[in-house]
Amino acid sequence: MRRLALAAALLCGTALSVQAQVLRWANDGDVNSMDPYTRQETFLLAFNSHIYEPLVRRDRNMNPEPALAERWEQPSPTVWRFHLRRGVKFTDGTPFTADDVVFSAERVRAPGSNMQSVLATVKEVRKIDDHTVEFETTRPDPIFILGITNWGIMSRAWAEQHNATRPADLTTREENFATRNAMGTGPFRLVLREPDRRTVLERNPDWWDTPNHNIERAELNIIANDATRVAALLSGEIDFVYTVPPQDVERIRRSPGTTIIQGPELRTIYLGFDQMRPELLKSDVRGRNPFQDVRVRRAIYQAIDVQAIHRTVMRGQSRPTGLLWGPGVNGFREEDDRRLPLDPEASRRLLAEAGFPNGFGVTMDCPNDRYVNDEAICTAIVAMLARIGVRVNLVAQTRARYFAEINAPRYNTSFYLLGWTPATQDAHNVLFNLLGTRDGTRGVFNNGGYSNPELDALTDRIAVESDPAERQAMISRAAEIIREDVAYVPLHQQQIVWAARSNVEIVQTADNYIQLRHARIRPR
Repeated sequence: MRRLALAAALLCGTALSVQAQVLRWANDGDVNSMDPYTRQETFLLAFNSHIYEPLVRRDRNMNPEPALAERWEQPSPTVWRFHLRRGVKFTDGTPFTADDVVFSAERVRAPGSNMQSVLATVKEVRKIDDHTVEFETTRPDPIFILGITNWGIMSRAWAEQHNATRPADLTTREENFATRNAMGTGPFRLVLREPDRRTVLERNPDWWDTPNHNIERAELNIIANDATRVAALLSGEIDFVYTVPPQDVERIRRSPGTTIIQGPELRTIYLGFDQMRPELLKSDVRGRNPFQDVRVRRAIYQAIDVQAIHRTVMRGQSRPTGLLWGPGVNGFREEDDRRLPLDPEASRRLLAEAGFPNGFGVTMDCPNDRYVNDEAICTAIVAMLARIGVRVNLVAQTRARYFAEINAPRYNTSFYLLGWTPATQDAHNVLFNLLGTRDGTRGVFNNGGYSNPELDALTDRIAVESDPAERQAMISRAAEIIREDVAYVPLHQQQIVWAARSNVEIVQTADNYIQLRHARIRPR
């Protein structure tokens, strides 16, 4: 039926012009929510950024540029003053004002929000007038601007009208009006939402900015099966694929009419452990938590062959790493990027020294539609750990179920695989979010509850240090502490691999955001 409709459209030159401006794209997993505050996860934030805009956005080179704020200044080291863009309207016609910014600041820090860390240093948000707002921080925060580039501003009037003044808590599968509906100031507006099937955006004709795109309509289709998704691209039913299976990259590259768009990603994939509970939730060990012993964590680390994962699972499309931040992130130094050696024999000795000569059993939580070959990575790790006597029960789930289980406030996991992209492109973001002692703001994404007072103190100093050499020395010391403690097991930085029809122009950035405002479709 769909092909008949397309054939009919081709009979008319006007219809062809319109058809050329429809972008049909596919992913293996859905956005999960239209509410931009419910999860700090790249695909959700990237998709919702077509509808909701921040005060400061990133350009196609990842540099910050004015968005809903025309300009900003610092009257003092702890005050940021934003002058808001005049004449901007939400898509329901409501004017955008400082009230919406203040409301959005309250909402992003409300219960149910997974985005509280973007304003972690903010003590107060003040409306000066309808087009001026101030953020006062608890301490000087030199990277504050970089941290708010993925925080979209919502309409106070719309949220109040629809009883959506706080985010719905996805960990309890709660919903409100903003879960399936959206209304922002951005270049596109939501016109259809069919969860786990299809979501459709249309161009916002009243957008304040000058469009660089020619997209009239963008249709996101969820195609979970890798082969089906690739076949849809090769047949022309789909114009763009966000998640490309590594095993199909060369086939797509060689196929006429299609192209591969590939580059390094800022995201690091890693393993984490529950180091807080006295007894693991998901293990056959009773009365103790084996992951509280650094020897056990080191045994796990040294049993994992990241080069084998790089070669066989990732098909060379990864960069094995010993750090939780990689190239392109401020604070990365090649000399700090050192892994503990692969040594399964040493792993067995360490387990015996820790009181587990016969190993132990534990459940590993893993997504199966979030990262490149995520379930395959976990499956490979299960086999590697079996060789040292660690019996892993792998539980792989869709991202919606997975994140609801392991993220705050539940942290219902003992051993897990995750990925992290520092929104600020700075190592401090990783230290604060993944390694800081959990206190409700710091360490919200520290799913295993790791805690080290020395590292917390270093993180606080890194946040305010203005001397580049001193700051780098502290970041390097932090990397050393993380490696010595085996706080996590870094695996790799994955490559971003997209695929498109040859007439589609897409800008790829290292944060893996698809930016439809830069997309164009040329006539075939």
